[in-house]
Amino acid sequence: MKTSDLIRETAGRRKPEWLKIRLPQGKQAAELSRILRQQHLHTICSSGLCPNQGECWACGTATFMICGEICTRACRFCHVKTGRPKPPDTEEPRNIARSVQLLKLKHAVITSVDRDDLPDLGAAHWVKVIKAVKAANPDTTVEVLIPDFQGKTELIDLILETSPEVVSHNLETVRRLSKQVRSRATYDRSLKVIGQIAASGVIAKSGIMLGLGETRDEILETMDDLIRVGCRVMTIGQYLQPSKNNIAVTEYIRPEIFSEYRQIGTEKGFAHVESGPLVRSSYHAEKHIHPSTSYHCKQ
Repeated sequence: MKTSDLIRETAGRRKPEWLKIRLPQGKQAAELSRILRQQHLHTICSSGLCPNQGECWACGTATFMICGEICTRACRFCHVKTGRPKPPDTEEPRNIARSVQLLKLKHAVITSVDRDDLPDLGAAHWVKVIKAVKAANPDTTVEVLIPDFQGKTELIDLILETSPEVVSHNLETVRRLSKQVRSRATYDRSLKVIGQIAASGVIAKSGIMLGLGETRDEILETMDDLIRVGCRVMTIGQYLQPSKNNIAVTEYIRPEIFSEYRQIGTEKGFAHVESGPLVRSSYHAEKHIHPSTSYHCKQ
């Protein structure tokens, strides 16, 4: 990637115009916020400081974060709190299923913090949540963004047996940077998780962030690695440093470069590539299942 294609971040420098973020507003966003508070639920939208929170909430969609809001890992890119979590909330499966009903979601996205403190790493709670959502919302498709479960295939199989329509696990970055960006997860273990998902017949999805110091060749190599293990959907977005305690941004990638990666990914064989500066794992997730979904939302 040429230096002319990048805007390098310097101290006190403003983000580029294309990275302006819209805050949640409007009736849909207010209603979603009310339901989440009422049901005592967490979202990665808020905990992870997602830049698309305004757009998604205005459309009445959110990514539910289960197993609490405290993670047992400390990945350098992530804004979710790290520490000693409380036991999973036994009411959470019912509350999420009810919230999906109230929000009338066509496609529900669920993720979680890492729970390395639990004997089953949170797998049983995951199963309860997915089953509850499907039982109460038979017409809603379900996408799950799972942790690596320490690579334990039997735990991942428990998730796959609940038959979500899409199962995602993020590589987050290229191989060379994985160790310094992520906490306990490894590049090769994540590839194996994605391969296991794909082998089950479920739509396998993964995503990476740009702006951490990766090269063009490394990005293309990552695409090839994902294609090789059967990944069908890929997301590519700009890393934005959520706080001074997180790893710094090394570069801002221009929108046209993201468009180029979208085209390359499609040519390499991905069924769908969502690529743009503000793209995150669950951004426009409905498009993988409901291609005709409209994103012109009422405020």
